[in-house]
Amino acid sequence: MQENVTPALTTGAPGDSLADLPHRNAERAPERVAFSKPTDDGGWTDVTTTQFRDTVDAVARGFVAAGIQPGDRIAIMSKTRYEWTVVDFAAWTAGAVVVPVYETSSAEQVQWIVEDSGAVAIVVETPGHLAVVESVRDALPTLAHVWQLDAGDLETLAASGAGIGDVELDARRDALGRDSIATIIYTSGTTGRPKGCELTHDNFLGLVENTVSRLGDVVSAEGASTLLFLPLAHVFARFIEVLAVVGEARMGHSSNLANILDDFGAFRPTFILAVPRVFEKIYNKAQEQAHASSSAKGKIFDAAAATAIAWSEAVDTGRVPFALKARHALYDKLVYSKIRTKMGGQTRYAVSGGAPLGTRLGHFFRGIGVTILEGYGLTETTAPITVNVPDRVKIGTVGLPLPGCGVRIAEDGEVLAQGVNIFTGYRNNEKATAEAIRDGWFHTGDIGELDEDGYLTITGRKKEILVTAGGKNVAPAVLEDRLRAHPLVSQCMVVGDQRPFIAALVTLDPEMLPGWAANNGLEGISIEDARTNEKVLGAIQDAVDDANNAVSKAESIRKFIVLEGDFTEDSGHLTPSLKLKRSVVMRDYANAIEDIYG
Repeated sequence: MQENVTPALTTGAPGDSLADLPHRNAERAPERVAFSKPTDDGGWTDVTTTQFRDTVDAVARGFVAAGIQPGDRIAIMSKTRYEWTVVDFAAWTAGAVVVPVYETSSAEQVQWIVEDSGAVAIVVETPGHLAVVESVRDALPTLAHVWQLDAGDLETLAASGAGIGDVELDARRDALGRDSIATIIYTSGTTGRPKGCELTHDNFLGLVENTVSRLGDVVSAEGASTLLFLPLAHVFARFIEVLAVVGEARMGHSSNLANILDDFGAFRPTFILAVPRVFEKIYNKAQEQAHASSSAKGKIFDAAAATAIAWSEAVDTGRVPFALKARHALYDKLVYSKIRTKMGGQTRYAVSGGAPLGTRLGHFFRGIGVTILEGYGLTETTAPITVNVPDRVKIGTVGLPLPGCGVRIAEDGEVLAQGVNIFTGYRNNEKATAEAIRDGWFHTGDIGELDEDGYLTITGRKKEILVTAGGKNVAPAVLEDRLRAHPLVSQCMVVGDQRPFIAALVTLDPEMLPGWAANNGLEGISIEDARTNEKVLGAIQDAVDDANNAVSKAESIRKFIVLEGDFTEDSGHLTPSLKLKRSVVMRDYANAIEDIYG
């Protein structure tokens, strides 16, 4: 049985909590800029550690005045914004437990999360969110308060708590410890009702403190900053939120993914956190714009991309030939510097999680001067278990266990985890907790392997392994990751369980199609016509052929079909963290799948 356990580099006092951080930072450096908030004119305004502490305390006083008791649950339903972070730390300061809700959640989902968590209050962002909550409020007898950010309720709440003194807040903070529950995060779930993962203050603090010890050059270097644009309802974003506060990096918030490159340019982060789809979009957009500009520029980009990958691969061998160095330096001036400028000009590191990145993108971005540190984790592990670090990057893996964390590979290939970051259990679900944590190890449900240096590679989900009619085990992720790398492909799902061969359902990317079509003599083609166009299908076949290069013949995709529409969160086919709901896709496209095998 393979195993890699990394001892903790640091341990804090048992009485520490997340609520202590705003005061600690303000006392340490009162005028340091802790956050930058977007302004209506497209700029940014700075928030010092002292201003943040005072705002957090004011809102916490409002919670106390409203009757929030220690241990009470407060839900938040909002896009990623500065006020979410204020509510997070204010709730902790008041001794409460925070329950995040995705801002795209349905009324039924909101009802389940509020009911199961026993939340007594919810902070929503918009009138639309308020309407969703009000539609199920009669079924939520514990829900006593609903506050709306866009209505100015945070300011009203702060004003209402003016009579609450420091003694009360100090007492609430002092009553917390590392073993206190900090948040209940409901797993988005690809099947069934979400389960509430109870995470402690130490799950965050212990993991973050050790991460800062290991990744200090990235997250706490002089002038370090990050722009947070992932949903704060997701554990990865919440981890980064705490990481920035502990690591004393300046943090901004953005919820407009369509304009994220514009926000990068204005904010100029030194490191970013994203899921692989974001990096794919950056690459595909740069490629499309180059080809759309002229044939010559398109050829230059393609040559530059190949050079970046070759240069990065050569770095791993410890020897970069002189000619390759020269080409790399040339393309840095012509191509790479322009991509870095679009990412803000100062970004040198990016952390990727949530799904496999793929070696091609990993080498490309390192080749252009942005090293992606791929990691791995789940809600139950407070986000990262493993991550690549700047001085020990191994592209194609998800890195080594962070200090205080351990990984073991079970006999059946399942990845097991233990450490400071492992959740205490699922709320109101002892049976599921007992199934997940056995003999001190959390069973992730993922399949992986450790190499000779202890680096972890994830090869698939235990429950997603397909077994063909011929008895061949197939991990869909390997094929799907390669397919999604093509600019025309938005989403895809490999099928073939108990079938004679492997096939794929593919959807087209509506953002990338116009540019690709213009570059390939199909300007103005609609999504519907593109689905059956020979040139489009030929390009998808090329992507399938490339994906098949990564697997054996028995595992390869023999047929594919391009579907109408797309797999999205709104369509119900993706979770809020962009994972496929395979059972839903199988149900909704049952006829299409039968046509493939008919």
